[in-house]
Amino acid sequence: SLRLLHIHQNVPGVLSKVNEIFSRHNVNIDGQFLRTDPKVGYVVIDITASEEQAGAVRDELAAIPGTLRTRVLY
Repeated sequence: SLRLLHIHQNVPGVLSKVNEIFSRHNVNIDGQFLRTDPKVGYVVIDITASEEQAGAVRDELAAIPGTLRTRVLY
């Protein structure tokens, strides 16, 4: 199990794009926590994935327009 962090501009559609990436890579989301303020949002996502899947997902998350930071926490 891995935990990822995605910090982004708080605009409509970002969470949908995040979840689409996990679906496309056949990665199961074990848990998800979203918090926003008027300008910035962050989502903490627990997943079950191989290191290869996690790397591909992380790279695609970083490419979402409005992304401020993406990282694997553990």
